[in-house]
Amino acid sequence: MKKSIMLQGTASSVGKSILTAALCRIFTQDGYKVAPFKSQNMSLNSYITYEGHEIGRAQAMQAEACKKAPSFRMNPILIKPTSDCKSQIIVQGVVHDQMEATEYFKFKSKLKDMIKDNFEALHNENDIVVIEGAGSPAEINLKQDDIVNMGVAKMTNSPVILIGDIDKGGVFASIYGTIMLLDEDERKMVKGVIINKFRGSLELLKPGIKMLEDLINIPVLGVIPYFRHNLEDEDSALDWNKYEENVDGDLEVAVIKLPRMSNFTDFNAFKLHRDVRLKFVDINESLGTPDLVIIPGSKSTVEDLGLLREAEMDQQILTAHSKGSYIFGVCGGYQMLGKTIKDPFMVESSLEEIEGLSLLPVVTTFAKEKTTTLSEGIVNTFGAEVRGYEIHMGQTELEKDALPLIKIIKRNGLNHYDSDDGTVNKERTVFGTYMHGIFDNSHFTRELLNRIRVARGQEEFNENIEDYYEYKEGQYDKLANVVREHIDMDAIHRMMEEI
Repeated sequence: MKKSIMLQGTASSVGKSILTAALCRIFTQDGYKVAPFKSQNMSLNSYITYEGHEIGRAQAMQAEACKKAPSFRMNPILIKPTSDCKSQIIVQGVVHDQMEATEYFKFKSKLKDMIKDNFEALHNENDIVVIEGAGSPAEINLKQDDIVNMGVAKMTNSPVILIGDIDKGGVFASIYGTIMLLDEDERKMVKGVIINKFRGSLELLKPGIKMLEDLINIPVLGVIPYFRHNLEDEDSALDWNKYEENVDGDLEVAVIKLPRMSNFTDFNAFKLHRDVRLKFVDINESLGTPDLVIIPGSKSTVEDLGLLREAEMDQQILTAHSKGSYIFGVCGGYQMLGKTIKDPFMVESSLEEIEGLSLLPVVTTFAKEKTTTLSEGIVNTFGAEVRGYEIHMGQTELEKDALPLIKIIKRNGLNHYDSDDGTVNKERTVFGTYMHGIFDNSHFTRELLNRIRVARGQEEFNENIEDYYEYKEGQYDKLANVVREHIDMDAIHRMMEEI
């Protein structure tokens, strides 16, 4: 019998994505074939499947927890905001259109059959599908034609577990209020509650749990303690301060916090390098002279470059480089490091051309089609093998005698793919690449950091660095073990059987 379970939350950032990943790994550990599913995700943090399709990064993470390759079926709708009111709509992994919020609200009902088809395809291929909702099911102004919370629970006939975040306070009110704002048929689909991110004495909490259960007539399946993990959160409510780890590290890496920064997960792997002190610098803050400055990807490269210049952060970056800071640009950040960004079709903005930072001898032209690939290659400068993924609208041309950074040898699983990616200046102090996830390649990152150390007059730091991909496997198991210990898995299996 094929089964499914759905996790919904009282609000955004209560832990739905992480707990979905936890259940995915628990069921996988127990021998089931498992897949994650989120009908609609809104995020600037995306990933590319082997077919070249774009999905939310959280669903790629959850697929990893299931020990399987990500598929567009796991996230058939991805919404990437391009402004406060407009978003790029990606359907089944491919860009569909740019839409205003009101326009999409009218359009989304047309996607119901497509959502159901993708869920059923996953359901037929797996024993259990773990479904993640979005935001809260109690957004009463958005419930019409819902395609992400209770609408999906009904469509897939899935029991619902409601998650509340106690760390922010008010967890009982948020759970009770959410239940009371649901329609009667929706309340009947909620079979259990999980309280997440708990700190303190469970004995003091137990009376409140009993009173809540009496009020809503739904069992609390468990209380998950607040614990540290190094897996990826959704970017909508990211606590940047948690990244200030390795405070004693003698190598300072500064990531420019662009207003429309995308794929912040590019920098998670720095946590494995104990000599690195990682910080995120807002464009209005003082940069100083870090050892390495990283300009990340952006969903609106032209707009972010303009804001960077308006805040005079561009001058701070140039000054830092003149004083010895290494500079690294990823995707949109790579484009910013070039001489010029051209937008003849006005893909991103109303500007046809904008001047870059001119730290790399390249020119970028935005195209109408988006490049989405998984890539593997060899870094020309270091000889290190790297793998990652590309998501970009622009095509970057190198000027004569410019030095490519990476020799690409495979794209989307195709071998003998002969092309280049990225650029490095002649002094080997400024780097740019379209490859997201490049720092996940531990050998490359360690080589880069050691070159910077030597240039600074420091000794190389050659302590064994764990492979980041293996490290994440351990983190998934750690997550599963903590969650398994604190929730009633037997009850979850029963609710999947009974609905």
